Amino acid sequence: MLSVKFIKENPEFVVERLAVKNFDAKELVDAVCAISNRKNEIQQEMDQHKAEMNSISKQIGQLFQQGKAEEANAAKAKTASLKEAIKELEKEFGEKDVELTDKLTQIPNIPHESVPSGKSEDDNEVVTTEGEMPQLCEGAIPHWDLATKYDIIDWELGNKITGAGFPVYKGKGSRLQRALINFFLDEARDAGYMEIMPPLVVNEASGFGTGQLPDKEGQMYHITEDNLYMIPTAEVPVTNIYRDVILDEANLPIKNTAYSACFRREAGSYGKDVRGLNRLHQFDKVEIVQVQHPEKSYETLDQMVAYVTTLVQKLGLPYRILRLCGGDLSFTSALTFDFEVYSAAQEKWLEVSSVSNFEAYQANRLKLRYRPTGEKKPVLAHTLNGSALALPRILAALLENNQTPEGIKVPEVLVPYCGFDMID
Repeated sequence: MLSVKFIKENPEFVVERLAVKNFDAKELVDAVCAISNRKNEIQQEMDQHKAEMNSISKQIGQLFQQGKAEEANAAKAKTASLKEAIKELEKEFGEKDVELTDKLTQIPNIPHESVPSGKSEDDNEVVTTEGEMPQLCEGAIPHWDLATKYDIIDWELGNKITGAGFPVYKGKGSRLQRALINFFLDEARDAGYMEIMPPLVVNEASGFGTGQLPDKEGQMYHITEDNLYMIPTAEVPVTNIYRDVILDEANLPIKNTAYSACFRREAGSYGKDVRGLNRLHQFDKVEIVQVQHPEKSYETLDQMVAYVTTLVQKLGLPYRILRLCGGDLSFTSALTFDFEVYSAAQEKWLEVSSVSNFEAYQANRLKLRYRPTGEKKPVLAHTLNGSALALPRILAALLENNQTPEGIKVPEVLVPYCGFDMID
């Protein structure tokens, strides 16, 4: 979240920039300033009362020694009155502190200056489009029919076991899925990311730290009895490794990668765009996460975008990179680039990755800091993450784009991982 200091020093800037996200922050910004000012007033009153009480306490013993019992008792009554006043002020201070935190969590991150204006995904800026569009064979079909034809994904079985959006991968489908995961993890390790195997459920503090709570609570599966949440992405547990941590500047950047299953309720999703692998409640993804020095985070963002580019290129998929407009930017992101691959049989672009810089927004919620070399006071780090990659739509595009009359060709880079070059 944004810091109180930054908001109070730049109230007009905050309101102006958040308008790019189509968010009217005026009322919240005013409230944050007013509540913070009141907290400062309360603190000053408490400090004054405590100073007065200490001064009077020193006088009480002297008054008794001087035989001035009446004055001493009056002084004791005064200290009791001050203690009660301090108690009431402490109560109000606590209430204002809770109120302030509530207001701060409702304010999104400020978009980077390069974020274009816009209201929806239709206004996103296409940065680049690369790769050759596949020429499909006669009678080409979408991936959900291919999966059934070659018996590699069972939609009905998943529906029977759990419900819609939970497919069962079978045979070569399972092996290809595992091949993609291992390929992505190996590529990430070769790029300097340390592999993590995180829990698939997190507590409320972790969900708050990365910004899923309270903003996206309705999209997360909640285990109510234990107050735990199934993760929507490995970003959540991996980034929370560094919650309440002070790093040494020399250890930056921190680079982690993790494979996990991801769980999203996708409430409100319906229609043709959710067919097959296009939108699932459970899916697999390899994530990359970095904790970086604030002065280097945008250079790092470019590097992460370049890295994800190599993955889709090695898979031989046509792709495009989008800079998200303000209206499509997430609550916590300052700048996001989306990757989409072209799905030939569906004749549409499918999102397969988001690579984002959160600047200090998550770090402030996480209390994730680093200590500059030679300095005593720690400062907030910057956090970044990206999908590298999300499997369902990658798999959908691979199946559709590589179909032939003889079967589905497996990309050359995956053959060593899955042990076959054709699904037939």
